Amino acid sequence: MNIRSLTRGDGVVIGAAVLLFIASFLDFYSVDCSGQFCDKSDLPNLWDSKLFPVLPTVVLAGIVGAVLIIAGRFQPQGRNLLGLTLDQWGTALAVFAAWSSLWTMFGGALEDNDKVGAGVGRILALIALLVMAAGALLTQRIPALKAPLVGAPAPQAPAPYGAGPGYGYPGPGGMQQGQAPYGAQQQPYGAQTGQTGQPQPQQDQPAPAQAQPAAAQPAPAPAGDFAPFWFAVPVARPLYGEDGSPTQIAELAPGTWYLAVDQRGQALVAQTQDGRRGVLQDTTGIQRG
Repeated sequence: MNIRSLTRGDGVVIGAAVLLFIASFLDFYSVDCSGQFCDKSDLPNLWDSKLFPVLPTVVLAGIVGAVLIIAGRFQPQGRNLLGLTLDQWGTALAVFAAWSSLWTMFGGALEDNDKVGAGVGRILALIALLVMAAGALLTQRIPALKAPLVGAPAPQAPAPYGAGPGYGYPGPGGMQQGQAPYGAQQQPYGAQTGQTGQPQPQQDQPAPAQAQPAAAQPAPAPAGDFAPFWFAVPVARPLYGEDGSPTQIAELAPGTWYLAVDQRGQALVAQTQDGRRGVLQDTTGIQRG
């Protein structure tokens, strides 16, 4: 589960579900009376069986709808239930629960009496469900609600790889001093590194008369010499199928290490913790462990 996949609209849905749960234990009715027997009146809440079908159509429908909306954010794209995604089912339940709660405000047999009215539990439940339905319907339409609930960590200033902890988490087995970032040119074989980190010419050989032209630099290693390595991404990035299809099979999250098992041009074939393998097309800024 990647919490960074949640939006501000999802935060509104979660807050509304919490408010609905609290409201379900409060009084459904309010009574305006006077005398010594007023404090002894037993007023039902939304869980009381006497108010059937308020419990399944308002409380349970709203809470289950919120759970489906949030659960849908952690499911791969393309997965659905009876032709609809989980968040679509959850949105439908949230709207249905708000509609049912609205109808409970129009009275009943007990409210024919002028001294019986809507209780605080019924009012808060209606407010919570209206907010939940609005958050579920407008999240993908309003940019402010579509923004991530938890922002991605800001990348640090560029530094030589191995000089610091990178994005704030250690790699598997720790960092190796002097290790170059993925895709950087390796130091020519035979060069010696001094205490300052700059290559020093060997003492038993004279320094070259002129710099070697760029065309004579060693060519990158062929793909056949690829060795698996651990890496992490700076921001959340999609992982696509190995067959080249545009379907996203997973999402790589910052702060987690993944295993690169193969290389396809500039792309990497990565393996997640649960064994799924796919192609990471955007490898810019990745941190190698």
